[in-house]
Amino acid sequence: MITNNATLGEIGQILAASSKTLIFVHQNPDGDAIGSATGLCRALRRMGQEAFVLLEDKVPEYLAFMDTSCCTLDRGCIADPDVCICVDCSGESRFETIADVYNSGKQKLCIDHHENDLGFGDRYYISSETGATAELIFLLLQEMQQEIDKDIAERIFIGISMDTGNFKYSNTTPQTHRIAAELLAKGIDQNSIMVNLYQNVRIQEFEIKNKILANKELFAGGKGAIARVTQAMLDSCGAELGDAETSIDALRDIAGVEIAVVLKEKGDRIKVSFRAKTDGDVGSIAQSMGGGGHKKASGCTLDMSMEEAYAKVKEAVEEALK
Repeated sequence: MITNNATLGEIGQILAASSKTLIFVHQNPDGDAIGSATGLCRALRRMGQEAFVLLEDKVPEYLAFMDTSCCTLDRGCIADPDVCICVDCSGESRFETIADVYNSGKQKLCIDHHENDLGFGDRYYISSETGATAELIFLLLQEMQQEIDKDIAERIFIGISMDTGNFKYSNTTPQTHRIAAELLAKGIDQNSIMVNLYQNVRIQEFEIKNKILANKELFAGGKGAIARVTQAMLDSCGAELGDAETSIDALRDIAGVEIAVVLKEKGDRIKVSFRAKTDGDVGSIAQSMGGGGHKKASGCTLDMSMEEAYAKVKEAVEEALK
């Protein structure tokens, strides 16, 4: 399903006319967000623009192999931006501490692929049938007649690979593979990317994952799996919150589990990640709690204690599994 009030070509025209562009992504950015944003930023800079990716949270450790020098936490990196564009997210709640900077743009744009998004900004293009926002950035740059060089191709490929589970999730489409083939033809080092993304795990990630899995709870006849991550657990391993991201995949991979959930303590708030295996729709669960995402992968943030959040989320998943 496509929700839009502008074509990718029209959004490209607005971007091409800009001199100063700020790019925004969601909190706790993943590979699709960073790959999409930095690929677009490189293209805009090559066009002679002043462009940055403004982040609310730092780039996760597992993406440290990428050149993310265009990413910044500095709210004042560009004064009076001509265009502010959010990619891979389309709501102020997903980057709330810097939403005022987004709203300072003379024109506000959005490109995303989350199926529950109803449009955000002055001009937007949402395609929930697309596997990754990085695919839309590829199509956008084609509309802008901008060369996708090897560096941009690597960033887009990383975004696509991460958001499709390395091409194994159900959101992988024929278009996904066609675009991936074109990116490979640019001469990118696929083996190096795969090693860095999937075979370069910090020991702290293994240790926190072991703690998470050791304290998991199976419920709803084994169809649900839930676990928590506290700051105390992270501290005991010398781990960061990003090191806990892949633990939800391990929970989902347990035989019989249809929906997996991990609750992560971040300050006085609880970040919740949901994953579904086959028929479950975790996007609707997250949306009912003020979040969003895809049918098979979604998340939300809850302003309550870990105990309250754990009980609330578990109850919602149990109801969904009925």
